[in-house]
Amino acid sequence: MTIEDTKTELNVSFFDRPGVEKGIIDVAQGIPFGIERVSNPSVGIGGVYGAWGESYDNENLPMFLEERLGHPLQPNEKLNLSELGFRNRHHVPLNLSRDEHIQVELQVGTRFLSEAMKACDWHPSEVEAVLIGMSAPLSEDYLNQITAAAGIPSSALKVSIHKACDGSTSSLHLALNPDLPENLQLDQNIAESLYGKKVLVGGIEGLSRFVGSSHDANALQLFGNAAGVLGVIPGQTMKFLAGRSREVFDDEGVLQVAMYYPHSRQKTDGSTNVDVTEPSANNIRIAGLMHEPQDGSSVTMAGPMGMVKLFVRTGVQVVRDVYGAYQSRLDELGMAGKSLAVAIVHHANYKINKLKEKHLKNEGIILRMPWLLSEFGNVSAASNMIAFLRELPNMKPFDHILIDGFGAGTYYDALAVELGG
Repeated sequence: MTIEDTKTELNVSFFDRPGVEKGIIDVAQGIPFGIERVSNPSVGIGGVYGAWGESYDNENLPMFLEERLGHPLQPNEKLNLSELGFRNRHHVPLNLSRDEHIQVELQVGTRFLSEAMKACDWHPSEVEAVLIGMSAPLSEDYLNQITAAAGIPSSALKVSIHKACDGSTSSLHLALNPDLPENLQLDQNIAESLYGKKVLVGGIEGLSRFVGSSHDANALQLFGNAAGVLGVIPGQTMKFLAGRSREVFDDEGVLQVAMYYPHSRQKTDGSTNVDVTEPSANNIRIAGLMHEPQDGSSVTMAGPMGMVKLFVRTGVQVVRDVYGAYQSRLDELGMAGKSLAVAIVHHANYKINKLKEKHLKNEGIILRMPWLLSEFGNVSAASNMIAFLRELPNMKPFDHILIDGFGAGTYYDALAVELGG
């Protein structure tokens, strides 16, 4: 879907899409909830995505934000959200208590895991790992709570990844690439241990709660709630071909994000900003160092052009490196001439994606990068999973897919995979 396609669907909420199962979370006055299940038996992958909270379109959003900010948005603060690819985003009420936020997101997380297993036709007892990207987890044991509530055995590996918008792509990369630096820091390599096993991977982002303490008008207009979870069997339904990760610390603080998770607050060995810890049995935490706001708020960000400068240059380099490694891998496999069917790219905003696409094209790398998330806003780590599931019905056995994630910190993960058949 291109940005032009979204213009014909203005003000259509995700909740109004055909195939979306709607409900109410029984907290406070009731929180709207919607979820869509997707499966493609020909490649052996299924999953679910959706959102919770009221859906605000671009016309009605300013009224909600003015109530949250306590003052009207100034004309120079208002973003052209349609131009950035977004027409809706989802927010919970302003007055929820911490306990109510916990109730909402525990129900949300449990539902997404349960429905993802149904989409894959898996029994909870079969799931051997759950890897979830979360920018701002509710608690250190959030994954333990939602996996237990979904009936997944306590023996299953739980991996929480806190690398902002890169969280879900990093999760998938961890499950597939044994040479990833984080895997090499562990006594048990995650990718090697999960080969051939049933694994849930995704992003669950309660960003309405997270940005609630921010006074940054840009952040408040862009971010909203959403989640996406899919089931894969590494080495069978999804095979790793090539991948790269990179971190370039945001010294200038172009995108400052509070770390609502444990981190040493310093580089761990002089070369990485990522803490890899095992806080309890069958639990691993991957935590990225962030440039945090000095005013104690959750998010402070530059304007759209600042985001372009932050993500495009290094993002293009990472994709270029992966593309080169992918071509070399094709030669090794005797598959020269095979091409990537589609690129699933984090939806930070439409302009970033189009500029990346343009720079890559100038270097002879032609990738189809559909825009798929207009109903959600920027939903951080949920973004890549939703985009993947939106495109999943069009994927074919043995297709090669590029998955490109990037986020505050700054962190980049890109990988090429082959689907099963």
